[in-house]
Amino acid sequence: MTDRDQPGAATGPAYPAVTVVVATRDRPGLLERAVRAVLDQDYPGPVECVVVYDHTEIRPLDLAVPAGRALRYVTNTHRRGLPGGRNTGADEATGDLIAFCDDDDFWLPTKLTRQVELLAARPDAAAASCGIRLEGPGIAKERRLDRAEVGLPDFVEDRVMEVHSSTILVRRSTWDVVGPVDEELPGGYGEDYEWLLRVAAHGPVVIVPEVLVVVDWHGGSFFFGRWAMIVEATRYLLDKHPELAGSRTGLARLHGQIAFALASGHRRREALRELGRVVRLNPREKRVLVTVPVVLGLLSGERVLRLAQRRGRGV
Repeated sequence: MTDRDQPGAATGPAYPAVTVVVATRDRPGLLERAVRAVLDQDYPGPVECVVVYDHTEIRPLDLAVPAGRALRYVTNTHRRGLPGGRNTGADEATGDLIAFCDDDDFWLPTKLTRQVELLAARPDAAAASCGIRLEGPGIAKERRLDRAEVGLPDFVEDRVMEVHSSTILVRRSTWDVVGPVDEELPGGYGEDYEWLLRVAAHGPVVIVPEVLVVVDWHGGSFFFGRWAMIVEATRYLLDKHPELAGSRTGLARLHGQIAFALASGHRRREALRELGRVVRLNPREKRVLVTVPVVLGLLSGERVLRLAQRRGRGV
């Protein structure tokens, strides 16, 4: 983005075109809420919303499309699943900036304006994020970062939950360099984190401090019970990104996820071996404490996950 393109510049377009990709599958009520929030942004520039149906029949929404907004529906032409849906949307995007929103989340009205202005002020940044509010049965919790940016070392050490898939706004030029979401990841598990590692290697993710996205924290997950796939996907991630070995804390976190999934899948001997590795890397890793009762058969993995999600956390 040049100086002439920055918001508030005396000449030239003030606000570049944004394409928002919403990948969906059989959730019309939630989808309508998400798309309406995109179309109702107070952003002065053009906004295109591309809804990608994941190998299901396209069902146009009964929504008015305001001036300066466009709404298109396409079918996922990539591999079935969320990564393929997002990549299809990016293929179709015409905007200079690309944003993503999960179909069960929604944006507050100033989200795009605040993020575009921040990106304009930070030409070195690869993408922008913001704070989130978790809303669901028994929970209403805000999560925001107390720092101006997140870099690759931060993502290596921690997933940084506040940089959520529904908060990301990325330059088209960054997408072209970094590449698409990895469709080879087993089950698509952790696809947003894997992609963010590549984004952060290109440049920092700058943070708007306000809460601008509401995340539907419904206490369930597509990945519940898919323990073998979680193990496979996490090991794939470790193999693909050798930089993850640069942080003992981060490495313990990922091996802790593997240990928890192994224990939840009743692969106890393997889980104990992984736990030993975790303890050697970082004895304070929280997943040691949550995995032990699962190994002992005192709690199921699903039960532990639900307890954590009630507190606005993951495992």
